[in-house]
Amino acid sequence: MRILYHLPLSPFARKVRLALTEKRIPFELRVERVWERRTEFLEMNPACTVPVLQEPSGLAIADSYAICEYLDEAYPDTGLFGRTLAERAEVRRLVAWFDGKFQAEVTRNLLFEKQMKRLLGRGNPDASAIRAGYQNLKPHLDYIGWLAENRPWLAGPQVSLADFAAAAHLSALDYIGDIDWSVNEAAKEWYARCKSRPCFRSLLAERVAGITPPTHYADLDF
Repeated sequence: MRILYHLPLSPFARKVRLALTEKRIPFELRVERVWERRTEFLEMNPACTVPVLQEPSGLAIADSYAICEYLDEAYPDTGLFGRTLAERAEVRRLVAWFDGKFQAEVTRNLLFEKQMKRLLGRGNPDASAIRAGYQNLKPHLDYIGWLAENRPWLAGPQVSLADFAAAAHLSALDYIGDIDWSVNEAAKEWYARCKSRPCFRSLLAERVAGITPPTHYADLDF
């Protein structure tokens, strides 16, 4: 059986879950408490980060981007990287944007400070980092809104990994109630289209112990 080692609020693991489900590739989820540093998991991924995808053959692939690129090459029927060279370049650019820039400026300052620090035992949340995360979120939502107003999907004419990368980060933040969707209506409408896709159903139905999402989290119409 194919296994995806994950943490429920990891946006990188969520991106891979969306890609697997969009491609209709069966898999089993296993929560990996990376702070426990299991020997067996370290053998698969010495960096001790999630996600890690273990194929039925035993092949273990770490890093969300490496996993998604592998999936697109191994299971090409439902492509998530675009059809033309220009589209593929744009998908890669936007995935790097959300997994790099958005992660550093927003997700790390909010999700890591408010949730992951506690789990990892790394002290109290940094109030200045949290303020920076909220301040940085608005221009990112504005950029998503601009893309959504000028293209059918973020990177072009078809839904792609760029949409799933952005939606993965936003869904994790939305779960902890950190997004004010009134900031940008176009971004909100785009996200509503994303979470209305069948691949989002398991994410929206999942609950994390000790954290109750806002009522709109699983509401397809907000």
